[in-house]
Amino acid sequence: MALKLVSWNVNGLRAVAAKPDWRWFTESDADIIALQETKAQPSQLAPELAAPSGWHAHFCSSTVKKGYSGVAVFCRTKPVSVHAELPWPEQQGEGRLLHLEFEQFHFMNGYFPNGGAAIVDAKGRPTGQFARVPYKMAFFEAFLRYAEEARKTKPVVVCGDFNIAHTPSDLARPKDNEKNTGFLPEERAFLDRMIATGYCDTFRLKHPDVTDAYSWWSYKTRARARNIGWRIDYFFVSHELCRQVEDAWIEDQVFGSDHCPVALSLAL
Repeated sequence: MALKLVSWNVNGLRAVAAKPDWRWFTESDADIIALQETKAQPSQLAPELAAPSGWHAHFCSSTVKKGYSGVAVFCRTKPVSVHAELPWPEQQGEGRLLHLEFEQFHFMNGYFPNGGAAIVDAKGRPTGQFARVPYKMAFFEAFLRYAEEARKTKPVVVCGDFNIAHTPSDLARPKDNEKNTGFLPEERAFLDRMIATGYCDTFRLKHPDVTDAYSWWSYKTRARARNIGWRIDYFFVSHELCRQVEDAWIEDQVFGSDHCPVALSLAL
């Protein structure tokens, strides 16, 4: 049996659902759909979004700021258990993680923090530091610890918006972004360590040499039309599942957000 898993940062679930592009969801044949940056509480959603027919719907929303962050998972099969947020107070409140346990694997959907605004000195000059990079890195460390604990019982599938381009092949202008958050050495080093810990980037597993394949483009510069993008949305699986990855791909013809969906076919 092959499972189709899809992940998409929708940049506002209510906003994208009001667009024709949302037919992507209603026409989907996926077994699991994970969304990031939903920016809504379930109570703010129309019934067909909060509880769509044929799906088990689960949400983790921000409690610290309305219209911010948030993740959701829609699955055809009822999970064994569902956990929202990481278990430590320092990483709670922003609605960044849903963990669904299924019979054969743990499924984790994350909207991982971005590095925030650049910090400037008293004269307005860039310092090379970013306001939320320390929080971002602490969140990643806590997440990996949590994932490794879950992995003791069954394999792990992790998807979501990581807000990191891993290698120069994963963004259009690596040289221009070496000192920008999302491509900082410490951010990229985390993905190195995640892979060394025993997780594979499924897209690179199946397409090691592909370039110009991105999942996010800035709205500000009309970057999508020119494909000046970043690959910051991923499916990782723990090594126990690497041989069962049939394919991984980017659905770059799906519009409605500044991100596009990424997907995985997993033989179980």
